[in-house]
Amino acid sequence: MTIGETAAVLRENNDYLIITHLRPDGDTMGSASALCYALRKIGKTAYLYNNPQFEDSYPWLAEPYLAPEGFNAKYIVCVDMADEKLFPEGFKGTADLCIDHHPSNTFYAKNTLLWPEKASCGEIVMELVKELCGLDPEVSDLLYVAVSTDTGCFVYGNTTAETLKAAAELCFAGARNAYLNKILFRTSSKARLALEALILSSFLYFHEGKTVISVVTKEMLDKAGAQEKDCQDIAALPGRVEGAFTSVTIKEIDANSCKVSLRTNGIVDANKVCAVFGGGGHKMASGCTMDMEAYKAAKVLADIIGGEYK
Repeated sequence: MTIGETAAVLRENNDYLIITHLRPDGDTMGSASALCYALRKIGKTAYLYNNPQFEDSYPWLAEPYLAPEGFNAKYIVCVDMADEKLFPEGFKGTADLCIDHHPSNTFYAKNTLLWPEKASCGEIVMELVKELCGLDPEVSDLLYVAVSTDTGCFVYGNTTAETLKAAAELCFAGARNAYLNKILFRTSSKARLALEALILSSFLYFHEGKTVISVVTKEMLDKAGAQEKDCQDIAALPGRVEGAFTSVTIKEIDANSCKVSLRTNGIVDANKVCAVFGGGGHKMASGCTMDMEAYKAAKVLADIIGGEYK
């Protein structure tokens, strides 16, 4: 679907429930909240599904838009969600519309607005908001959160000239970039800083330093006093090592499973590697879940990544 076609469908329907993905990040939350705001502005009834993991991310984004108990949705929109396997805990249903930027999208929704060339879903929702009602300071704040967090404050390799242009347009429309940057990128809890110290001191190096892997265990979280909300974007840490082409963060779920975030400079296809384990995402940033002990997963991934260098 195009932006115009999607906007037309949204104008035709009502009673929206907008779904964010499992383990919500700033992109899914900012995009969903911005879309909800825009739909309300054009007179629609719209809410966000109360994802039980909101409290681990940026709860202040979602709070004004949460669906009341018993809300009877007639149209379901999924935002920044490549696969129905990423439906949040407790949600049972089917999607009428998916708005997404992941090349690995499985087209599970009845209709899909997909722009895989975009660095963030926020850039797509921004164009949709402009079509529906235009930008104002409140919605621009929400969209700035989406665009900036999925690009690591515009330092990740997915950042393009179009991304920077979108951010500039949001700032001209009233987004409080300095205020939001301080909250999102320059403020950390004491527990987060203690966790970073443990992570930085325990990196695993492979392939002459071209691959850096971080294993984050429950023991480390306990030692730092860290909770899930303190783990936002820990996947970026091993990629800061000089000479690293590929960085992997493996977060222990339990003794026999772990969550993997893989980032590359493009030499290794992150989406291809994660697809081996049923995951996916983008060429330079993807994720998956592995049903094995975390340090064993590190060795398995290192072997696969090493083969990609050849």
